[in-house]
Amino acid sequence: MVALAYTVAFEGVEARMVEVQCAVSPGLPAFTVVGLPDKAVSEAKERVRAALSAMAIALPSKRITINMSPADLPKEGSHFDLPIALALLAALDIIPLEEAEQTVALGELSLSGGLIPVIGALPAAMAAAEHERTLLCPAACGPEAAWVDAAKVVGADSLAAVIRHYNGTQIISPALPGEVHQATNGKDLRDVKGQERAKRALEIAAAGRHHMLMVGPPGSGKSMLAARLPGILPPLSPAEALDTSMIQSLSGLIKEGGINRTRPFREPHHTASIAAIVGGGRSAKPGEISLAHNGVLFMDELPEFPRTVLETLRQPIETGDVVIARANAHVRYPCKFMLIAAANPCKCGYLSDPARACARVPTCGEDYMGRISGPLMDRIDLRVDVPPVPFSDLDLPASGDTSEQVAARVASARQTQSDRFAGIDGAEVNADAEGQLLEEIAGPDADGRALLTKVAEHYGLTARGYHRVLRVARTIADLACEENVLSSHIAEAVSYRQKVGDAH
Repeated sequence: MVALAYTVAFEGVEARMVEVQCAVSPGLPAFTVVGLPDKAVSEAKERVRAALSAMAIALPSKRITINMSPADLPKEGSHFDLPIALALLAALDIIPLEEAEQTVALGELSLSGGLIPVIGALPAAMAAAEHERTLLCPAACGPEAAWVDAAKVVGADSLAAVIRHYNGTQIISPALPGEVHQATNGKDLRDVKGQERAKRALEIAAAGRHHMLMVGPPGSGKSMLAARLPGILPPLSPAEALDTSMIQSLSGLIKEGGINRTRPFREPHHTASIAAIVGGGRSAKPGEISLAHNGVLFMDELPEFPRTVLETLRQPIETGDVVIARANAHVRYPCKFMLIAAANPCKCGYLSDPARACARVPTCGEDYMGRISGPLMDRIDLRVDVPPVPFSDLDLPASGDTSEQVAARVASARQTQSDRFAGIDGAEVNADAEGQLLEEIAGPDADGRALLTKVAEHYGLTARGYHRVLRVARTIADLACEENVLSSHIAEAVSYRQKVGDAH
């Protein structure tokens, strides 16, 4: 007789169903786990044996074989402990076979029989709902998994509680979803003195999810501006929050089972590796670009990042997802992020200040900004110079709109785009529009077309650059509540394609 239980193996954000088979047969006493397990899964038999012993359950003097099917799918992680124990308990007639077969389980066992939280409860709940099975997980993972309404989630504190639940002596109540978190950002745009053009560009970037580069000397306010971007972005929609939380669940970033409605803001250091930025490593985990999905990736000191790291951003920026290729698997993660980058104009940072610049001006500026390749720079929609602010201006009263006022305009523009792209797959904001769709929504008037053609010829815009100008112009029109793209919108969009970092 073979007892069955089910669990999942993770391939990116996808949870693939795994059948855990347990056979107890005559022969020399042995406990074997097969089905392409990694070291953590192979060690599960020792944790299961110790947990059962702690509950005074002795294993029979027979051959116990655990097979995880499909056998050619790699099994990684400690979450296989609970499904192995569940299948074994069913094979020993300690819990009903039928109950075990209707369960998708994941959880790590302590030696005393307690259940330790694991990552991936949210994708596992999605898989359980798809196969119409109950999800059994540690109690600490229950609030996270319960966000999937279609799945019944049972969260247990220990293996003993699981046995009592399935035998009907002490039923565990279904888990309830955790709280919705909405982080408050106390940083206001009015705190930044001057830099009105940079503030305007930041508003446009937020409204249309456009990529932006700020170039200026040290202390000019680039990082201050970027830090205030979350305060003007609209909260995640329920669908976006669930999508983003799937990645956070696999990375162990969901705390207390709560779903966060605040858009991610990731700021990796310039010493980060390719695997840290794009994803990878031993288990092909998501990188910073995927953790910034539906949010912001802020890369300060952009030219200081290794050239190989910067070049890996080119394809994800265009496609909105990344494929991590390994010998045994190809893992895909979504990564629709808004790139906000900052850079000094040169190595010393004072290219435009004759009194402080180094002796290599202007060559040092060309060499430094040259670390950002042309193809990557072509993908950046908004390029803004951030000049130094005189210290005498720091005592002036705050100027410009507050973050709350800017956020209201951004939310209105995003709603306009949401209505515009309703029912169109793959398009949510203006940055997603391309081809005929882009011409339909952003086709300028005759004056605007003439201006854009003249600029494209003069500056040698690529086809990509031409289309990115149209997208930015459409966002500017949305912020102005204009139905059509006018020549003034084209002119402002074109102004953000200028070369930055020069002492002009």
